[in-house]
Amino acid sequence: MEKTLYQRLGAKSGIAALVDDVIEAHMKNPVISARFLPYREMPQEMDTAKSHLCDLFGAGSGGPEEYTGRSMPEAHRGMNIGDDEYMAAIDDIMATLKAHGIDEQTRKDVLMITYSLKAEIVRQ
Repeated sequence: MEKTLYQRLGAKSGIAALVDDVIEAHMKNPVISARFLPYREMPQEMDTAKSHLCDLFGAGSGGPEEYTGRSMPEAHRGMNIGDDEYMAAIDDIMATLKAHGIDEQTRKDVLMITYSLKAEIVRQ
């Protein structure tokens, strides 16, 4: 039986490790770091954001998690995220998946999902 995307990402603990490293990569990425660095001074908000991301990744990849956060347009409304920022975030996600030893097909599956969200995030 073929593993689900959720299982291929390492289930709950694997996704949590990925989220931690993706956020860290965003904080180091000069294209988008200004949007993420303030969270270092707001640990409670950081924990909430990470929790929502874990639930989003979990639910979106076939896991038992339930995402109860805002919709993508609501979460990004007023941020006016540009194509360059969106691509920088995707690059960080892809690099993190690779660094965690996630196989190429799984990375492609995640890329397809993240790219499908572009219209809900860019220029909101």
